[in-house]
Amino acid sequence: MDRVWDVIGKANVCMLTTNAIDGPRARPMEARPDRDNEVIWFLTDRRGLKDDEVKAHSGVCLCFIHPDERAYLSLTGRASVGRDPKRARSLWNKKQEAWWDGPDDPNLMVMRVELTRAEMWDGPASSAVAALEFARARATGQKPDLGENRKSTINFG
Repeated sequence: MDRVWDVIGKANVCMLTTNAIDGPRARPMEARPDRDNEVIWFLTDRRGLKDDEVKAHSGVCLCFIHPDERAYLSLTGRASVGRDPKRARSLWNKKQEAWWDGPDDPNLMVMRVELTRAEMWDGPASSAVAALEFARARATGQKPDLGENRKSTINFG
């Protein structure tokens, strides 16, 4: 479980996938992990479609990539969205000023994702090794030896 939270904390990418009326829809979001409660928080805008999509179907998927460690993490959970200026204030940072007038902005909503499952893939530790293996594979026609790729599944709750 520690590895999951480590990847969430160090990942430079988080994609949130919701169920739109015409199929899955993913978009980058700034995740705010709450390890103690196994929840991830987001700030979002009521003028977007995420809140409507979550209200229609609460199942979401979060994807995190930690490229330095070649770790890929997929989290599934149940999302809820609503106005919560107090929580928004606790999640607020300077970057949010580009989108909203402050934590009390009427367009600002808080999304809570209660985690249900994590799947993580750990790949080879070195991109140089991977590049050499791909080159060797092309030259010899053999499959590349990328080392051990582990998949771990963890259920929350």
